[in-house]
Amino acid sequence: MQQLPHHYAVAAVADAEGDVTLESDRLPSLASAPPAEFGGPGDRWSPETLLVAAIADCFILTFRAIARASKVSWISLRCEVEGTLDRVERVTLFTGFLVRASLQLPVGANQEQAHRLLERAEQSCLISNSLKGASRLEATVEVQP
Repeated sequence: MQQLPHHYAVAAVADAEGDVTLESDRLPSLASAPPAEFGGPGDRWSPETLLVAAIADCFILTFRAIARASKVSWISLRCEVEGTLDRVERVTLFTGFLVRASLQLPVGANQEQAHRLLERAEQSCLISNSLKGASRLEATVEVQP
């Protein structure tokens, strides 16, 4: 791992109508649109699905690192995350995330140890732990001639 702090930059670009294009150095562009629940097409990644996906992805990558450090062998891990979006005190926000993990182990593996590692992964996922992080806006507004 590289020395902290790490910095990650993403740009989102859009016209008045159509998809939002997400860009980051050395990564393929990704089309995003509102989910069906907000009047979007429902067939593209949305900010909501990307957030929930980030939790699932982080959980698996965190488990992989913890299992490797603990020298625990495993075959596969499926992580399904369900995020609940609701309105609290007139603010729409995610109120919770349910993480469902299904781990496949080789014969003879220690199931109790593997379960403890899954719990450690859930507690250590930096995305889940960051969801209460502060957000700050730096905005500029320009008028095109």
